[in-house]
Amino acid sequence: MNEPANTHHNEPANGLRALIPPEYTAVYERLSSKYVLGLEDVTIRERRFRFVCVQDLEPLLAGKDLFASVSDFPFWVKIWDASVALADMVARLPLKPGVRVLEVGAGLGITGVVAAAFGCNVTITDIEEDILDFSRLSAVINGCTTVSHARLDWLSPSAGLNKFDMILGSEVLFNERFFLPLLNVFNQLLAPGGVIYLAHSADRKSLARFLPLCAKDYDIALQKKTLKAGEEQSKIVLTRLKYRGDL
Repeated sequence: MNEPANTHHNEPANGLRALIPPEYTAVYERLSSKYVLGLEDVTIRERRFRFVCVQDLEPLLAGKDLFASVSDFPFWVKIWDASVALADMVARLPLKPGVRVLEVGAGLGITGVVAAAFGCNVTITDIEEDILDFSRLSAVINGCTTVSHARLDWLSPSAGLNKFDMILGSEVLFNERFFLPLLNVFNQLLAPGGVIYLAHSADRKSLARFLPLCAKDYDIALQKKTLKAGEEQSKIVLTRLKYRGDL
């Protein structure tokens, strides 16, 4: 099986404003008043995607001691290799058009936007509206019309969301106190017969602590992937969770 190439890279942001349609001007202005915006390219199955990102991270990291607490890092600002690997996997699935997909802890919305581009009806979620604004702009820049956005707090999930055929999450196991709330989200929002796909760096030890919590109710399958960018390689673990009651 061909391994996905990790081809994401930054590009100048000079033309970003020109890509934003008038109806999204307010969203763009909200973000540009708080962040230095840029564009980052990601290639999935030979298709080029462009994502709005934060070009200057220093203001976000100011005053934070990342050595004392990794949870202080704003995980949403980075395009993770795991997100690229998960997006590539979804793009290769033989999905029926209109499959209902939920992306949790979406950050910049890489996987959700790609899933929409390949025929899914996607709801992209994260904890803050600011974060969702990035994927709102990226979705429209990439011509994805089957994307909606919703704020989702794992500690207090909204009853307003319907159930989904597929739930996606990349690098979402960053804090152990969210393990049970996230599992509760899965239990609430996965439709009968649905499937959950997660992606994490092979170095992330929290995956081994999370999966035993899932073992009672879910059938678990793991697959390792390698992303290549020139001489550099990144090892990713893809996880599939299938509700045991559906087997």
